[in-house]
Amino acid sequence: METFADIRCFIVDMDGTFYLGDQLLPGALDFVSAIRRTGRRFYFFTNNSSHNEAECLAKLRALGYPAETGSVIISSHVTIDFLKRRRPGKRVYLLGNENLTGDFVSAGIELDETDPDIVVLGFDTTLCYEKINKAAAFLAAGKEYIATHPDDNCPVAGGFMPDAGAFMAMFRQSTGRMPDLIMGKPYPYTVDYVTHLLGCERQEIAFVGDRLQTDIAIGAKNGLKTCLVFSGVTTKEMYDMSDVRASAAVENIGELARIIGTGEIGFDK
Repeated sequence: METFADIRCFIVDMDGTFYLGDQLLPGALDFVSAIRRTGRRFYFFTNNSSHNEAECLAKLRALGYPAETGSVIISSHVTIDFLKRRRPGKRVYLLGNENLTGDFVSAGIELDETDPDIVVLGFDTTLCYEKINKAAAFLAAGKEYIATHPDDNCPVAGGFMPDAGAFMAMFRQSTGRMPDLIMGKPYPYTVDYVTHLLGCERQEIAFVGDRLQTDIAIGAKNGLKTCLVFSGVTTKEMYDMSDVRASAAVENIGELARIIGTGEIGFDK
């Protein structure tokens, strides 16, 4: 309990942490109850920039959890916020599917396939050779290069799909370049976005998830508390061999619910 006594907001990974495939994981709804009972808040966070908020909400609701609009944060949100605040008016060549493209257009970011200022690499599930060729030419010409997140693979039913990190490796092989900036977990831009969005200090936020290199590394790299769950990709054996350490490690989110519910320590919302 002492580990998370000062935490006012939990940032929770989705697949492998709150649900797995088409089922909520054991204790997921207990976690929600514990959060509400103790006056805390929680938000979902996914690095997967091929999804938009509507898709994430629909998934959660289909699994039986009535997720509210505004409760899901995506690496694309971090990227868009960065561009609007730090690169206002810059034109973007975007590698992204219809969801990511729609979010950029709705945010008022100008997309340019001819002479962009910035190349943004997302998890583009519609990637084709024409897009690859254009992006490689822009990168070779020295355009600024930003990626929404670093994940090599995205888990799907029966296996995985190559994700943005795999695309980075392809462009590195072709152009010699890696992104100038990466936005999602475990990078500081995500921490800056979350603290600003929620009005919290770093010591009041904890990230929860099943992936050492993103969900837990964001804490190790940025001075935040984290909780590793063994309900997803990371096993206890993998954790024992890892240099990336969490503030706490539990079987599943239900065990975290029992921890934060102990003592009934409450906060004003």
